[in-house]
Amino acid sequence: MHMMDWNGYRDQVLAGVGGLGKLTPDTTRGYAMLGGAGAKTGHLDPKTRELIAIACAITLRCDGCITVHTKAAREAGATEEELAEALGVAISLNAGAGLVYSTRAMDAFAASTEA
Repeated sequence: MHMMDWNGYRDQVLAGVGGLGKLTPDTTRGYAMLGGAGAKTGHLDPKTRELIAIACAITLRCDGCITVHTKAAREAGATEEELAEALGVAISLNAGAGLVYSTRAMDAFAASTEA
C-alpha cells in the first residue's frame, strides 16, 4: 500500500494548475517557459533533469513536484537506484543546510546578549 494516491493527486494538481491557467494564463505560460528552457540547451538529458527536479522537490517539500517529476523521470528511463542516488543528494544537501543554519542560530543566540 502506498502512503497516498500519487496518481490521483497528480491528476488533481494538474487540474488545479489548468484552472489557474485559465485565470492567469501569462503566469502559467511563463512557468511552462521556465520548465522548458533547460531542455532547449541539450546539455542535460531529460532523465537527469527530472532527477534534479525530484531532488529539488524534496528540498522544497513539494508533493506536487514529487508526483509530477517522479512520473516524468520514470518515463525518461530513470531507475529506482538512480532515484535513490538523487534522493541521497537531496538528503545530504538538506543536512548541510541544517548544519550551516545551525551556525546562524548560534550566532543569533550570541548576539542576543548584546541587545
